[in-house]
Amino acid sequence: MSEKTHATAAAPALKPIKIVEPSLLLEPVNRIREAIERRAHELFEGKGGFFNDDLNDWFKAEAELLFPVPIDLAETDTALTVTANVPGFEAHDLAISVEPRRLTITGKRESEKEEKRKGKTICTEHRADQILRILDLPAEVDFAKTTATLKNGILNLTMPKINATKKQIAVKAP
Repeated sequence: MSEKTHATAAAPALKPIKIVEPSLLLEPVNRIREAIERRAHELFEGKGGFFNDDLNDWFKAEAELLFPVPIDLAETDTALTVTANVPGFEAHDLAISVEPRRLTITGKRESEKEEKRKGKTICTEHRADQILRILDLPAEVDFAKTTATLKNGILNLTMPKINATKKQIAVKAP
């Protein structure tokens, strides 16, 4: 009679994400914006400097420089929940800022690949992916009570609403 053994894979642990003050993200966000401006201007000049497609130049520059971050936003009576796809990013790569009506997610990851043959470097590739997502929120949230976790490339934020427990009182006419 043979014994059956069940191998259970350990579930990836939830990694808490540090939420920072908005002022700490001001400089990184400005650097990203300036890089997008420079690239959009290069695209503009490359087409002869004609003012016909400025916005598309900006969008193309963003697409070239930033990794896309799809987001789902859900709202209940007491909280807002955001789920963001950030595959390949670790907790230490991300910075999140929550203001009463705005959420900012930034991140940067870098990787380097070196290929050697017979002790000589043939190719070295350096890659950096950046994300920047700024989301205006539909309700004021309590940033001090916001929680953020990362698991399998999915960032989950729960932001309790401010004054969520207040009830609206209907005014009746006599």
